[in-house]
Amino acid sequence: MFLVMLVGLAACDRASSEAEQEFAGDDTQEEGEIIESGQGLVGKLDISQRGNAMIDASFQAPDGSPVQLSDFTGKPVLVNIWATWCAPCIVEMPMLDELAMREKDRLKILVVSQDIQGADKVDPFFARNDFQALEPYIDPENGLSFGFGSGLMPTTVLYDSRGKEVWRVIGAMDWDGAKAAALLEETLAEG
Repeated sequence: MFLVMLVGLAACDRASSEAEQEFAGDDTQEEGEIIESGQGLVGKLDISQRGNAMIDASFQAPDGSPVQLSDFTGKPVLVNIWATWCAPCIVEMPMLDELAMREKDRLKILVVSQDIQGADKVDPFFARNDFQALEPYIDPENGLSFGFGSGLMPTTVLYDSRGKEVWRVIGAMDWDGAKAAALLEETLAEG
């Protein structure tokens, strides 16, 4: 029953508490292709920012040191903003971990928590889930969320190796599915 509730949610409003979260449908998102999976995950593909440079927001590396997205240029980067209280975010995490393991030589995946409690919330979540490739980046000031401007979690942005945006998915996605593979294919082929 709990799993059904998890996958039934499409996106989490970053300003809402757990009790206030609700489905973020078409009327709250920009024009774009709706991506639905057999798992009940729903997101919207947005290419309106294609070609824009990485946003300039500082966040915390797993060791607590400050980093910026520009620190990761050189190969494509998939940035996922999420929170421990966001049900569709939690559903995506194992799929993102699998993707990170499969594409470790061609793609850097950054999962950046927007939890204001930072490591106090995120570290136990990572310990319980035993991710193999994901690392706990933290953005308690929500700089990436504000910079992306979607207001929803999860939001995932793909940057090419030069740090230019390719596309973003606002809401959840099946990262193991054919649609994700097709969306990533061209950027990964370019290296």
